[in-house]
Amino acid sequence: MELEGEKPKYGEPRKYDPTFKGPIYNRGCTDIVCCILFIICILGYVAVGILAWSQGDPRKVIYPTDSRGQFCGQAGTPLETKPLLFYFNIMKCASPMVLLEFQCPTTQMCVEKCPDKFLTLLKAYTNKEDFKYYKNFCKEGLEGLTVTQILSSGLCPAMLTPSKPFTRRCFPALDQKKGGEITVGNNSKFDDGEGNIRDAKDLVAGVKNATVVIEARQVVMKIFEDYTQSWYWILIGLVIAMLISLLFIVLLRFLAGIMVWVMIVMVILVIGYGIFHCSMEYVSLKSEAGSNVTLKDLGFQTDFSVYLHIRQTWLAFIIILAIVEVVIILLLIFLRNRILIAIALIKEASRAIGYVMSALFYPLFTFALLSIVIAYWAVTAVFLSTSNQPIYKVFNETACDHSRKICEPANFSTSSMKAECPDSKCLFAFYGGETVYHKYLIGLQFYNVFLFFWCANFVTALGQMTLAGAFASYYWAFVKPDDMPAFPIFSSLGRSLRYHTGSLAFGSLILSIIQIIRVLLEYIDHKLQGTQNKCTKFLLCCLKCCFWCLEKFIKFINRNAYIMVAIYGKNFCTSAKDAFFLLMRNMIRVAVLDKVTDFLLFLGKLLIVGLVGNLLRFTVDNQVKAFENTAPNLHYYWVPILTVVVGSYLIAHGFFSVYAMCVDTLFLCFLEDLERNDGSAERPFLMSDRLLKVLNKKNKPEPAE
Repeated sequence: MELEGEKPKYGEPRKYDPTFKGPIYNRGCTDIVCCILFIICILGYVAVGILAWSQGDPRKVIYPTDSRGQFCGQAGTPLETKPLLFYFNIMKCASPMVLLEFQCPTTQMCVEKCPDKFLTLLKAYTNKEDFKYYKNFCKEGLEGLTVTQILSSGLCPAMLTPSKPFTRRCFPALDQKKGGEITVGNNSKFDDGEGNIRDAKDLVAGVKNATVVIEARQVVMKIFEDYTQSWYWILIGLVIAMLISLLFIVLLRFLAGIMVWVMIVMVILVIGYGIFHCSMEYVSLKSEAGSNVTLKDLGFQTDFSVYLHIRQTWLAFIIILAIVEVVIILLLIFLRNRILIAIALIKEASRAIGYVMSALFYPLFTFALLSIVIAYWAVTAVFLSTSNQPIYKVFNETACDHSRKICEPANFSTSSMKAECPDSKCLFAFYGGETVYHKYLIGLQFYNVFLFFWCANFVTALGQMTLAGAFASYYWAFVKPDDMPAFPIFSSLGRSLRYHTGSLAFGSLILSIIQIIRVLLEYIDHKLQGTQNKCTKFLLCCLKCCFWCLEKFIKFINRNAYIMVAIYGKNFCTSAKDAFFLLMRNMIRVAVLDKVTDFLLFLGKLLIVGLVGNLLRFTVDNQVKAFENTAPNLHYYWVPILTVVVGSYLIAHGFFSVYAMCVDTLFLCFLEDLERNDGSAERPFLMSDRLLKVLNKKNKPEPAE
């Protein structure tokens, strides 16, 4: 375990200090410059939020917008009773400009209902009842005008086609017969209102392009509906995950050795059951028609349940689970002796948590702070993205020099643009702006994202330093708990905020810069997906890999630096250097103890996620008779299951993170203990007898008088 007689290669070991009794209480403020910078940035973040809330309008996300930029169906407006958006000529939505500007180059208006029959303006004009119906889809001011005047003024569409509402928009009610023939309103042809008989398939391109932007919204709405139907199941699943996590922690406190082995066996059994279940599903699909379709041929489907009817999906699950099972078993075989050492460390961590029970509930405080940070970022992002002004552009059918230029709808009919391009229209295009605020809007969005990373990392760092200070006070207490503070968590939290806000901000700033670079690399990679430059793709892949590794390394350094700051009260850079050199001087112990312990705790998280996820799957999938009639009717059954799986992991991670932080803190402390002391009567080790036995160390008895 320890190489005797070898000189340390990384820095000088700690010297014996008889006055050292744990976390230094007489300390000063660290990294003051970074503390001031962080406070200024937070004040700027608040200013950005206030500016966004004063300029933004979330209604732009909720309601469809007509050609005048008005919201269809908004309560308290004249259009309250007209929630649907109607396109005058849906076939013009086949223009590529729809994909670029997200706006169809045809007049759009809010209507109460979608048209339900074929009708042309020319035919409706000759029938009083038909024309009365037709006016529901026209602008005002039709009195005394002929059909030609109405069409030239763009007051009415040339035709109406049977339509159905889809995400608050009217789209032709297209259908496909068995022979593959496209129909609309049971007719394969229609009159376009200009004397031409068109095929119904001509509407397909327009409908496809018009829905390219809102198909994602439909999926989101279905997911939202699933949440409204299954929220109580999700809540029950998360509560069960919390109770199981708490039960695990309590059992680890008293039965650490037994619980670790039970946990290992149960993980192996759960994964084995998963392999068996997937194998049964794979065999049962053998006789089902269409189950041999490959995932590549199937492509992307919004209904993920489709993939569960493909044999290749279950084969992939079997292979993945089998690999995980084999890897875990091999690790257990080769690391069986190391696991015994790690169990001893977990037992010591359990004893420490027994003296600092309030640490178990500290993740709730961290979770609350993170929720505030996430909510503030999300609300600010929505208001920033909806703070643009409506921009109107010239849309036309024939060639025009003013095409796609910005225009004003109020005076467009008398403008020179209209005179030079008689068939042009001034329609709402998108939301934008030319003011200073709108020019720097993308910069404000970037600032919002960056401060989100910085604040989130700061909250996480605060939790790590607070727990480290509390557990360090336990380790270095000569007589426990008499030499410990009355409230270790509150004492450590107060020291961290009072003296080390700058160090917390410094460490989280470094990590945030790396994370924002990774986001930019992902954005660049997304933009270059259509290119065939293999050299660029290889370079981006290398950069993403390097920054991923760098982020992991910085997280590791930060975590240990915060522990050293909590103990000695030095600045961030000095603490990071001391922690790094201390770990490098004990590299073998780091690999043996710390990482094996992390692996065991990860198995605990995996077990909790597996138990809760499978329990909810059986319930939602009507496989539990007791809940057979209470399971919700959902579009996507994976929505509540995936939500609970992710939520269960986060909850388990929150509880087990206390153990992980306790283990890391005790690990650094006993490395310091080994360097400071030698086990003699004058310099006894402060670690427990259990750890002394694990490390083959012992305290020498005091000499007899």
